[in-house]
Amino acid sequence: MLFRQLEPRTARTTADVIKFALWPFAIMTVLNRVFIKAINGFITDDYKPVYNASFEFLNGRPVYTANFDSVDPHYLYPPSGTLVIAPVAIIEYELSRWLFIALNAAAILLAWYLLLRLFKFGLGSIAAPALLLAMFASETVINTLVFTNVNGCLLLAELLFIHLLLARRDLWAGAVLGLSIAVKPTLAPLLLVAAVRGQWKVFITACGVPLTLTAIAWPLSKDPEKFFTEVLPYLSETRDYFNSSVGGNGLYYGVPHWLILVAQVVMAGVVAVSLWLLWRYYRHDDLFFVTTFSGVLLTASFLLPSLGQMYYSMMLFPFLMSVVLRNSVLRNWPAWLAIFGFMTYDKWLSDRWQSTGRALEYLRVTFGWGLLLIVVFCVLGDRYLAARRAGRLQFGLDPAWMANAPDSRDGAEDPDKPVAASPAAAHRDDPVAPEKPAGEREPALK
Repeated sequence: MLFRQLEPRTARTTADVIKFALWPFAIMTVLNRVFIKAINGFITDDYKPVYNASFEFLNGRPVYTANFDSVDPHYLYPPSGTLVIAPVAIIEYELSRWLFIALNAAAILLAWYLLLRLFKFGLGSIAAPALLLAMFASETVINTLVFTNVNGCLLLAELLFIHLLLARRDLWAGAVLGLSIAVKPTLAPLLLVAAVRGQWKVFITACGVPLTLTAIAWPLSKDPEKFFTEVLPYLSETRDYFNSSVGGNGLYYGVPHWLILVAQVVMAGVVAVSLWLLWRYYRHDDLFFVTTFSGVLLTASFLLPSLGQMYYSMMLFPFLMSVVLRNSVLRNWPAWLAIFGFMTYDKWLSDRWQSTGRALEYLRVTFGWGLLLIVVFCVLGDRYLAARRAGRLQFGLDPAWMANAPDSRDGAEDPDKPVAASPAAAHRDDPVAPEKPAGEREPALK
């Protein structure tokens, strides 16, 4: 049986060949990132201050004692986050760090599976090894594991939230989101996704969970008030190091404050128009709307406020995966040039051209996030103008031909199943060309 798998009597399909080629690369990349790179660690250690603060909390001593004048990683979690994460200090540091790496790796792998299921791909599809390889080859996953921070768990929380939100299980969706906000508010902007969909019950648990945990943690902490008097003011300031936001890079390069404000206002306008177009014309196309709306919202939250770090981009995986949808806004090369800027692990520092290499390395994330938002704005704007010229705005922005455009999910689980038109096109009056017979359809991604 084993030898027949290695060399079958019948020819392999192209899909099988690609899968067999990708799986070893994907699995070995995962093992390298978890057991070699992450265990080796790096000069940047996000876990040490978390462990120290947890240890102090368990022993009834002050937690918020960091010197914010240094550039070392600081402990910035709220009292509710301290309560949730405190058990990591029950055991000695090295073993605790290894277990935390394993926890994040497991969370990322589970998020990978949920992301596949969200777009109706199975483990037998080409998408499975391709997505796994892409995730663990990215800067955001590598540095999350190497620096040993909590972002892998946040990604899992995001995927759980999206699944539960789409299933209309609002209280559970809010509970998952609330637990993530209690530790780190990275996903807080997703509350707007629930709001524009009218899923108000999400707010009950999304606000209730962190408030309850804070109420429990407050009497158990020695100095919980310092989070609000010292940590929050520090977080609200724009720093000029390890900061890829518009304000952070503007400060680093000495850009006048007024020009930074202009750039922020312009980009905020771009984001507002994109979000309005998505809400006005796509809110009934659930999967496309939730993944695209949340992706634009999160990208803006990295680029425009006081702090944005490259590995926050992990939260954009559901948005990037939306490229498989026929009406995706990412089916163009400028979008993927932008994604290269903030996802690749490549370093652009140059010994020969030092100033140029430094600029490329420090600015690529900022320009990548910004270009991605501009691409979404341009794609949606072009669709809007084309639909208005054709007098079909009441039917949505997608042109008629898009109903039968290739969807990379077609046949992902059952290649013989007929392909249905997209939800956005289901209510249109536009004449749509008849579907091709199954034998003439373009090859499906398996």
